[in-house]
Amino acid sequence: MSDTSTVPPADDDEQAPRPITEAVAGAFAGARRPDRRRRVNSSGVNISVVEWGDADGPPLLMAHGGFDFAETLNGFAPLLADAGWRVVSWDQRGHGDSDHADLYSFQADIRDAAAVLHSTTDRAIPWIGHSKGGVLTMQLSEVMPHRVSHLINLDGLPSRRFVPDVAEQRNAMMSEAALAWLNHRASLEGKQRRPGTIEGLARRRARMNIRMSPEWLQYLVTVGAREDDDGWRWKIDPTLRMGGLGPWRPEWSMARLPALGVPFLGVLGLELEEMGWGTRPGDVDAYLPPGARFETLDGVGHFVHIEAPELVADMIGEFLS
Repeated sequence: MSDTSTVPPADDDEQAPRPITEAVAGAFAGARRPDRRRRVNSSGVNISVVEWGDADGPPLLMAHGGFDFAETLNGFAPLLADAGWRVVSWDQRGHGDSDHADLYSFQADIRDAAAVLHSTTDRAIPWIGHSKGGVLTMQLSEVMPHRVSHLINLDGLPSRRFVPDVAEQRNAMMSEAALAWLNHRASLEGKQRRPGTIEGLARRRARMNIRMSPEWLQYLVTVGAREDDDGWRWKIDPTLRMGGLGPWRPEWSMARLPALGVPFLGVLGLELEEMGWGTRPGDVDAYLPPGARFETLDGVGHFVHIEAPELVADMIGEFLS
């Protein structure tokens, strides 16, 4: 799935780049770009932060998934903002308009999230996380339990049947993952993402959002890619790869779930697809903390908030009320 390359683009991307037309940029009904933008310094890495809704409204923090960016929420965040929330999100390092880094790790992502949180409020507020962002917010809640009032996880409950309980096994697996990550990073030195047209990048993105319309996917290119002299490129760091966002195994996060001490809502799409974790409802039930709410959605895949934004927003609104 990687589009990292220095070779010429594939045939379906060889059309001459075209300028963004008003029709393409506004093709997705209901999409609304952020109301405000700012940058936060996190240990020397500049993080791009965006907000929807009244600047004086109650804040709500939302973390996007891997290979996404904050403006994938342009169709979802406005629904929460219209309900009165100040929705705050950010491009994780290496994604969107945030700085690229020499190396990546979940610990660094958590530091970035904490920096965004500190820049937003000093109170406990609701957090929402999708996919990798759901894993991230669960781990952040261990570090800063006094800063989260509610935790909402949108298909960010990775599950594998084998989760070692022996510390030595976990350490060995972490060492293997770290070495593989460093070797991968070294092999991509100096490379950049393959250019293409708006339509070509939209077709690549369709491998992730397999049930979304071409109009939405093309709109996403106009807010998540940049136009260079030789075509459009996604703004995601080319050293990032599928299934490896730094030396970390996301499935280890499930063990954190029972210890959560705040109201928890988990939402799982039941359609299996390449970008999902393969989690089944039975994988989650045994780990749910007391009083948790867990919802499954038929006919919806991994991107529950993009495929069914009104349904998920209403569910969140009811939960937070």
